[in-house]
Amino acid sequence: GLWGAYEDFFQANVTGTENVISAMRENAVKQLIYTSSPSVVFDENDQENIDESTPYPEKYLAPYPETKAIAEKLVRKAAAEGFKAIIIRPHQIWGPEDNHMVPAIISRAARLKKIGPEDDLVDTIYVDNAADAHILASQKLLKNPSLSGNIYFISQDEPVSKWKMANAFLDAARLPPINGHVSAKTAYIAGSIFEFVYKLFYIKKDPPITRFAAKEAATSHWFNISKAKKDLGYTPKISTEEGLKRLKQWFSTLE
Repeated sequence: GLWGAYEDFFQANVTGTENVISAMRENAVKQLIYTSSPSVVFDENDQENIDESTPYPEKYLAPYPETKAIAEKLVRKAAAEGFKAIIIRPHQIWGPEDNHMVPAIISRAARLKKIGPEDDLVDTIYVDNAADAHILASQKLLKNPSLSGNIYFISQDEPVSKWKMANAFLDAARLPPINGHVSAKTAYIAGSIFEFVYKLFYIKKDPPITRFAAKEAATSHWFNISKAKKDLGYTPKISTEEGLKRLKQWFSTLE
């Protein structure tokens, strides 16, 4: 989630990662494939065709990306000390039985509005492709330990309009498309207000929007995955079109 106490995110992402690394060392587990997030380098601006050389930002708008970045650095430090690890950054995993991104869009469908430029691009990743990338990383690291410490963006390698993608999810669930629109500035101000009120009254459920969500929704996010292709042999086996067909079929089984 994008909302909650910093301590909860720290416990899950940072302390959890420390515990995993410690347990692996104690039990002589050979290697770690760590699932991170592209949000660790999100600097509140468009990120178009960015690669793994993109630096961490100086500040974060939410505890999720901040604590994921801290955890990522822990893994990199362990790798520098001889622990074998690869970091994978999948972007917005989706597919049948998704319990996070697609449900979040669907639950807000009636009140969702497009934010910012309508031609912003996003590159997501279908769940099977994300799993495949992790398996490839594990196999390649076993054969080539010099890959340890490396970071890889992975995606569908198909940047599309983010609102076209959101509407495709809604279509798969047989819901009407998003038609309304608000400016990026209005959405950000609304996020600031909701965050203030929710913190003031200790409201734990997710607010309608946050500053981080507003910035993410109003910017492009797509990645250069040539490093993953070269080092890991990664190519998306399931196209976005095929993934959406599978998602629609899954929704039909729920009716």
